[in-house]
Amino acid sequence: MSLGIEIVFRTVLAFFMMISIAHLLGKQTISQMTYHDFIASVMIGGIAGNLTFNTQINIRQFIYALLSLTVLLLLTTLLSLKSRKIRTLTAGEPTVIIQDGKILERNMKKLRMTFDSLNESLREKNIFDIEEVEHAVMETDGHVSVLKKPAYRTIRRKDLGLLTAGKASFPVELIMDGEIVEKNFKQNSLTQEWLQTEMSQRGIKLEDVSYCVRGTNNQLYFDLYDDQIHSPIDKE
Repeated sequence: MSLGIEIVFRTVLAFFMMISIAHLLGKQTISQMTYHDFIASVMIGGIAGNLTFNTQINIRQFIYALLSLTVLLLLTTLLSLKSRKIRTLTAGEPTVIIQDGKILERNMKKLRMTFDSLNESLREKNIFDIEEVEHAVMETDGHVSVLKKPAYRTIRRKDLGLLTAGKASFPVELIMDGEIVEKNFKQNSLTQEWLQTEMSQRGIKLEDVSYCVRGTNNQLYFDLYDDQIHSPIDKE
């Protein structure tokens, strides 16, 4: 096997192994970067990079390393589900940085967090005046959760004594890229005949539809290939 072909083979192998490990570890591990997940991502990336380019080491050794690391990650994840102490060790704990409207400088020093970083985190929550904040917590994955003071919180329908709307449905995509999503029809007890009837009432043909979704209010939204926009804003 030539060096070029071997590198291509190793790259493809590393890619599919990373996909498999990602599915095995689950979405939560991918979306929330705790201490445990950060270390895991660095180690997996290092092993995968060496698998791709370090042709002097046998592929079997890389596979052993990846499998061992995956088993270790799964074990620590399972143990953290059963023990709060282990969960604290692997993921850390949330840290309060604003309490009763007052900044806790000591906690910020422990986090090595500057006032610039705090203000940036608040702006990401659409908060430009720090006086609006009653409590703020640095979560284990690094993002800041904020509770505003009562005077600055969003008014809810319940606060105004208004009746709440009916239960919203989860959006169901029926047509995507011009193709009928048959799985969604079966899962939601819908029929293509019903959709054809709805399209006929609107004077729409299936071949003209790019995208169709049943929204949270059970209303159908259709997007056609021909948008009939003669001067598109983003035309290059």
